[in-house]
Amino acid sequence: MTTHVLVVEDDDKIAPPLVRTLEREGYVVEWVSEGLAAVERIASGPLDLVLLDLGLPDIDGLDVCRRAREGGYQGGIIILTARDGELDRVVGLDVGADDYLAKPFGLAELLARARALLRRSAPVEAAAPLAAAPATSGLRVDVAARRIWVDDAEVAVTSKEFDVLVLLDEVRGAVVTRERLTSEVWDENWFGSTKMVDAAVGRLRQKLEDAGAPVHIANVRGVGFRLEDQPGA
Repeated sequence: MTTHVLVVEDDDKIAPPLVRTLEREGYVVEWVSEGLAAVERIASGPLDLVLLDLGLPDIDGLDVCRRAREGGYQGGIIILTARDGELDRVVGLDVGADDYLAKPFGLAELLARARALLRRSAPVEAAAPLAAAPATSGLRVDVAARRIWVDDAEVAVTSKEFDVLVLLDEVRGAVVTRERLTSEVWDENWFGSTKMVDAAVGRLRQKLEDAGAPVHIANVRGVGFRLEDQPGA
């Protein structure tokens, strides 16, 4: 299956070698140097992964990420940033990025992060057509099809958000630690900030609340998170 990658980078010293490296890995790669062009391309057709620089000449990369997610893009987004502040990284995760790398970065590490993200976000064929889905109420997590339902409405989530919910739902009512979420949803060798876990959980919590799901993701201070049934659900 062909993997399509969009590189959003305005530095012509970084983008061409990055594109060549990705193409040598067998990916189909497109390159745009402006944020508005990236937003348009993301909305126009299938993409599996976006490598997104924050410092773009027209609009900020964070805005590109936000618009992509608001437009329904569910593929992977890795932020590439030269900004040193942790705040930019946290905001990037808050608006829907799955991962980030600080410049300068090694191409080997970028490829490893990309492969890990693509593995987790790979779509799985549903075992039955949509019309055959059981008409049960409440929250349903279809692991095989990687889809989430509240009553008869599907909830759009990113690959990371889905994996987080699967872990929480497997042990509903029990606490899942940040360390376990980091290891199983991101990478067992992940050494970055656990704030990306909090960001993904926060986005997922809001989406479930907006959909009227009869559950709540509770924060257990200093430990992790617990998926709870809402009283009266």
